[in-house]
Amino acid sequence: MDQISDTTLATTIGRGNDRVSTTEHLLAALHSIGIDNAAIELDGHEVPIMDGSAGPFMQLLDGAGQKKQRALRKVIRFTKPISCVSGDKFIRIEPYEGFKVTSSISFGTELIRDQSYTIELSPERFANEIAQARTFGFVEQVEELWRNGLALGGGLQNVIAIHWDRRQILNEGGLRFEDEFVRHKVLDLIGDLALLGSPILGHVIASRSGHTLHHNLMQAVVDSPESWEYVEFRKPGQPHVVVPARPRKRRSPVSFPGLLFPASAPCPA
Repeated sequence: MDQISDTTLATTIGRGNDRVSTTEHLLAALHSIGIDNAAIELDGHEVPIMDGSAGPFMQLLDGAGQKKQRALRKVIRFTKPISCVSGDKFIRIEPYEGFKVTSSISFGTELIRDQSYTIELSPERFANEIAQARTFGFVEQVEELWRNGLALGGGLQNVIAIHWDRRQILNEGGLRFEDEFVRHKVLDLIGDLALLGSPILGHVIASRSGHTLHHNLMQAVVDSPESWEYVEFRKPGQPHVVVPARPRKRRSPVSFPGLLFPASAPCPA
């Protein structure tokens, strides 16, 4: 997460002059099925949009298979709540013996209105309930992406385009889920939090959050080492603390000056 360089409509990571944007869908697929190490080769500066969801990545990963490594997985277990607030938006992590995500959105439009979704994450539930949810946006947002050289392969086949009247979508096939909008928000959240570098034991609760707030929460986690610890599961159901939490050396992302803050402080917009 210390290599996040931009969160405008998607998450971009970078090192030096190299940048890769729209990482969240692929990272969510990898994280949901427990893959820690993978070599990913790109011939462009953006992860392909595919159909706007994580579904195609899940199919490719399923076909490739996995290889078990001779090492125990380190998991971040939260022992105290960490919260982050920005105006009427918030996100927090509470102690929980599992990985649970609750997301709610409120767009105030006739089409979306208020939606909420909770999931106890497992590979099966992610594949069945979250992976197929597509990215969405108002028509003018999609046009902005194109103007900025992003989502150039995007069209109605891989993004839910909300009409200017906010009452309908332009996609002839309709929605895959009645609440596909909030399900995709869950997908984005899982993909972004994968940048913490380890699986999570905690309940993530988000209201009207987005990529910037996800990044702010991860920075709050780094700044609050007293609120979490690394554990290994040496036997099923028996976690063992292996590394006390310590703040990592961090560098400020180039696009977000002044984002270092204590966990209890309001996050910048």
